[in-house]
Amino acid sequence: MCGIVGAIANRDIVPILTEGLKRLEYRGYDSAGIAVLGEGSIRRVRRVGRVAELEGAAKAEHLQGIVGIAHTRWATHGGVTEPNAHPHVSSGEIAVVHNGIIENHEEQRARLKNLGYAFESQTDTEVIAHLVHHYYKATGDLFEATKKAAADLHGAYAIGVVALNEPDIVTGARMGCPMVVGLGDGENFLASDVSAIVSETRRVIYLEDGDVIAIRRGGVEIVDRQGKTAIRPERKSEIDANAVDLGPYSHYMQKEIHEQPRAVSDTLEAVIDGGVDVDGLFGEGAAASFKDIDSVLILASGTSSYAGLVARFWIESIAKIPCNTELGHEYRYRDTIPNPRQLIVTISQSGETLDTMEALKRAKELGHAQTLAICNVRESAIPRASRFVYYTRAGMEIGVASTKAFTTQLVSLFTLALAIAKARGRLTPDDEAAAIAQLRFVPGSIQHALNLEPQIAAWAERFAGKEHALFLGRGLHYPIALEGALKLKEISYIHAEAYAAGELKHGPLALVDSSMPVVVIAPNDLLLEKVKSNMQEVRARGGELYVFADLDSHFSESEGVHVIRTPRHMGRLSPVVHAIPVQLLAYHTALKRGTDVDKPRNLAKSVTVE
Repeated sequence: MCGIVGAIANRDIVPILTEGLKRLEYRGYDSAGIAVLGEGSIRRVRRVGRVAELEGAAKAEHLQGIVGIAHTRWATHGGVTEPNAHPHVSSGEIAVVHNGIIENHEEQRARLKNLGYAFESQTDTEVIAHLVHHYYKATGDLFEATKKAAADLHGAYAIGVVALNEPDIVTGARMGCPMVVGLGDGENFLASDVSAIVSETRRVIYLEDGDVIAIRRGGVEIVDRQGKTAIRPERKSEIDANAVDLGPYSHYMQKEIHEQPRAVSDTLEAVIDGGVDVDGLFGEGAAASFKDIDSVLILASGTSSYAGLVARFWIESIAKIPCNTELGHEYRYRDTIPNPRQLIVTISQSGETLDTMEALKRAKELGHAQTLAICNVRESAIPRASRFVYYTRAGMEIGVASTKAFTTQLVSLFTLALAIAKARGRLTPDDEAAAIAQLRFVPGSIQHALNLEPQIAAWAERFAGKEHALFLGRGLHYPIALEGALKLKEISYIHAEAYAAGELKHGPLALVDSSMPVVVIAPNDLLLEKVKSNMQEVRARGGELYVFADLDSHFSESEGVHVIRTPRHMGRLSPVVHAIPVQLLAYHTALKRGTDVDKPRNLAKSVTVE
């Protein structure tokens, strides 16, 4: 959510800031702005809408500068208006950009009004600008003022600050929201995501919670939450600067759907080449830890939680150990029964999902020491806070609706099930060899499913005019039905619900009529005959069925029953393959409806607010 870019250099940084904002568009936003230090004033341009409009306005106003900050906003406090867009300026002297939510903003707003400050926006961010200015008047030092202001803030934030009278410094602070520093030659950068600055430098420093930073042309200075000098390691970013190029594709979502064979293959490379080496895959000590656990709790949100629901089946059937999945934002606020022998697994594409991060913190507070993160972004907050880590290798995912992150999470969780089973002596060498052999076929099966795109696009023609849809699945495939409904909702704005197919007769069947398309995930597994019975319930009420079956399923098309066959049944790994057609159905339906596929309304890629 939201995006920050800042820079200090000896050249015009406006092109750097606008390019950085373009690279952050995937995070979701509704307005954007830039502020640079000019001669005698802070020059600011803000616009509601896309970064391209901001870029045009900046050119029209001949905006230039060698020190500045920029932002894409996803509205939380206050509507989508130019006065609410960042950067916010206090008294013409301090400009601030901010990601996150300030929980005590009302208290600070009342305090600042008593100090004589007038507010021009409805945002919580303007509080930060006035707080920094208040302390800047007292200290005359921007770095010191930023430290003091950060100490007054409660909530989650990443901020960037510039001061009119200090043109040789950009300051920042982080608490609960990601922030990275880019190191250049006589110039340095600040960003909420390394992708924003990777075209300028690959040398980066990841800030920790509580850090406050001063960025100058000659270097950076960091203090921790105790105000003590902190040394954070410099790292080389592995992100490909070309990852944001669309290539031959029309949208990032389409590109990322088609990147799944490679992403899954890369994620499985270590286990296919080296077998289920538990410590090698998950970190030193993992084998001993997994041997000692008596249950698994998966914490996640959104698409990642559906991956967790599939994993519950795998872990219980392969590792023979109880497993539950819970939404992070629910877990952290309820009374739970601590179990030190339970493995806590968090799943997050970005590694910065606030709900999941706070749930992990809660679990650790309760005494859960055995923690594992499954994540796509190295050095992000959740892996750093976890004892063990399994990195998916999906590569950069830009489309808001997750695709390749989901399938790489699935195969990572299957690997976890094998690892727990092996650590607990429940995976024989023959079973391990058979599982690895099965994993080898997954990328090819995904490619075969991708080849169905023309048929699925034809289905989308019929879906485009609908306003409601049902998705059905059973067993391992019920979570895929949930994911299919979510994808359709996210990007086409068609209201869609998913049910375990056996639940139809317990209420949802009342919704079925000739105008309600019903999508069925129907692989050739032990529950196939049960699914067929549920399909008959739909047809008897005049419902129209769209069935994703396997190559070896015995289905035939008839009036009101449309069938597309995915590759031959993949057994326990079938959910990975069946995720592909529901992604393609959502994508092509959204295309037909003319929605913004990569940046759906009201949504953001990285959810770093509660």
